[in-house]
Amino acid sequence: MKAIIFDIQKFSVHDGPGIRTTVFFKGCPLSCTWCHNPEGRKATSQLFYTASKCVNCGRCAEICSKLCHTIDENGHKFERKNCVVCGRCAEVCPAKSLELCGKEYTVDEVLAEVQQDRAFYETSGGGITLSGGEPMAQFDFALELAKKSKESGLHVAMETCGFAPQKNFEIILPYIDLFLYDIKSIDPEKHKQFTGQDLTLIHENLRFIDSSDKKIQLRCPLIPGLNDSKKELSGIADLANSLKNVQSIDIEPYHPLGVSKAERLGEKYIYEAPFTSEEVWKQQIEYIAERTEYIVKKQ
Repeated sequence: MKAIIFDIQKFSVHDGPGIRTTVFFKGCPLSCTWCHNPEGRKATSQLFYTASKCVNCGRCAEICSKLCHTIDENGHKFERKNCVVCGRCAEVCPAKSLELCGKEYTVDEVLAEVQQDRAFYETSGGGITLSGGEPMAQFDFALELAKKSKESGLHVAMETCGFAPQKNFEIILPYIDLFLYDIKSIDPEKHKQFTGQDLTLIHENLRFIDSSDKKIQLRCPLIPGLNDSKKELSGIADLANSLKNVQSIDIEPYHPLGVSKAERLGEKYIYEAPFTSEEVWKQQIEYIAERTEYIVKKQ
């Protein structure tokens, strides 16, 4: 069994308790216009190209059988339409101008990397976090990885957008200690408009997980002009208040770092705004906190 993983991030301290290793799965059923990790949206491997790093050495042009790369007096030209993402050009690029995003792993290969930092998990109360993209989009692999992680004594967290069959959540439930559950918007129309998917299933799965007495952290990206109104903030508090196993409400201020990632993938970034200021996100935290007894903090 294999899955395409685009990053294994060690010493992660924002994806659950303690020091953790976060495994980022490729592929997501949502298409958020502000996506902070656009490299996680497609289920297949992709190629990053950073033109500013290119030294025009020509090695990519020499090795590419599809003639995607040409070097002339104007520099390096990359034709993505011909690219089959074999990754050979990235392997020979000395400047890391070309980088393969997404690599096949077996469960045991992922777990071997995670286990390297076991001492940190044991001293900090950390563990492994499945993230993405969306782990439930590669469900069989996520299930096996969660199972083996629990069998080895690791604390297992999973970040999810919640858009997956409820039966799959029921199956994986015993192997997840903490759900980092994304709430993109509490307005059904806005959710459909800005993520491409209906909100109903997401809320149904959230309530199912809550009824199963699993710990939940609500994760709320707040995007200027899209889902940061007082109505939305009140809705987040109301949603949390309707649940019984919420550990915290984590707001995620907007940052435009996904813009450069999208450019490196040859994609157009749909929504762009400036960084959310500290003053604004502190006000957002205070507004939600006034309406709930749950901990509200910046993620």
